[in-house]
Amino acid sequence: MQSRLSTASFAVVLALAAVLAMATLAGAATTSIPTNFDSSVMPGNEAEDAIAVNPTNPADVVTMSTLPGIPAGLSVNVTSNAGRTWTHRVIGTASDPLGAICCDQQLAWDRFGNLWMTYLINTNGDVLVALSTDGGNSFTKVDDLQTKFGDQPSISAGPNSVWVSFTASPGSQIEAFGAPVTGLGQFGSFSPPEAVPSPGGNGDYGDTSVGPGGQVMLTYQKATNGQGGSDIYTAVDPDGLGPAGFTATLVAHSHVGGFDFIPAQPDRSIDDEANLAWDRSGGPHNGRAYLVWTQETPGETDDTDIMLQHSDDNGATWSPAVKVNDDQTVNSQYDPSIALDQATGNLALSWYDTRNDLGTGGSGDTNGVPNDDFQIWATYSTDGGTSFAPNFQVSRGTSNATDANSGFDVGDYTHAAFVGGTFWPAWSDNSNSTGTNPDGTLHQFDLYTAKIAIR
Repeated sequence: MQSRLSTASFAVVLALAAVLAMATLAGAATTSIPTNFDSSVMPGNEAEDAIAVNPTNPADVVTMSTLPGIPAGLSVNVTSNAGRTWTHRVIGTASDPLGAICCDQQLAWDRFGNLWMTYLINTNGDVLVALSTDGGNSFTKVDDLQTKFGDQPSISAGPNSVWVSFTASPGSQIEAFGAPVTGLGQFGSFSPPEAVPSPGGNGDYGDTSVGPGGQVMLTYQKATNGQGGSDIYTAVDPDGLGPAGFTATLVAHSHVGGFDFIPAQPDRSIDDEANLAWDRSGGPHNGRAYLVWTQETPGETDDTDIMLQHSDDNGATWSPAVKVNDDQTVNSQYDPSIALDQATGNLALSWYDTRNDLGTGGSGDTNGVPNDDFQIWATYSTDGGTSFAPNFQVSRGTSNATDANSGFDVGDYTHAAFVGGTFWPAWSDNSNSTGTNPDGTLHQFDLYTAKIAIR
């Protein structure tokens, strides 16, 4: 159930939070731009990115992306030396035992060294789970969750379990499946589907996270179409693999709808793209859950921002939303990713950002049109989200979705990983800033990442 302050008290708290947030983020300046890695180096478009880092060996990094122009398959890229060299391959083609993979892949690496993947297949939209025990060099299908026409599955690994949630059709019902994990390659069967009850049970475009006690949190937005805004929910199962079920809570209202078109995403559009992180570090904020999402203020202005909230009571109540991007423009920030370093409890976020595209030329403008060229920007917090580092630019170049000529833009989401003091955002990039994109500059997207030390 949602906890509510009185209207007057809530207004005061919200106003104070806004003032504090602006004071924290004012006067921001970028740091030096980190080294960028073109992890895919392949022709054609790579979009809707996934990334994971091995907590048992943080030099192991795997990136994945959907290939919008190919009938089936994912770009998979592996480094075992923290990005210095990469191997590349395509999986999920028509003859692959994994199935003919459509899209919507996500990754989660657990504390035992298991790399889990969820994805959709072309033939019927089933949600599948695969596992790698060799650092992403090979994957084996371990379960077909037998849900026809699923959408945007997400996956999260906790201390002793792995969970997948997604939207099941018909009815846009949110469902979750969990399995126990006891070691490398050692796991039990996935549970029967747990449905999230209405009124918050029907939705899409969400995420999954596992807490320190094995409890599970989902997030999703209610509206799945249109540009008129949407409610954002979380739902929590307090005992994970135990007998308790999910309880839904209304957390926020966004003016971003299910398909909200902005200049930087003119074909695919954006949604709230709410994402979760849960502190299991054992540090001062152990048990704190974080929720990031996209707001548009006012509605239908393309002035979208990245908002962050946190909960210290398993999602029963949430802090007021704070804007994380510190620009002073009316340009777009969208598709946020969030990651928490379980070694330190530090939090980092990244997102696509058009703040440097005012349509007046310069490094952030490729074509004289405002608000349609993007970069990746980021920030971090070392005190549980009380304050944030000034936003900093991550991508060395500037990209443009229309120039990718895919009809898919960068897709619906991007992701990041944060392990052992190093933050790894992933993004689609056609700036060719590394000089390695086979399609050249401002053509098709490659899948980029960067290694950022945060202590």
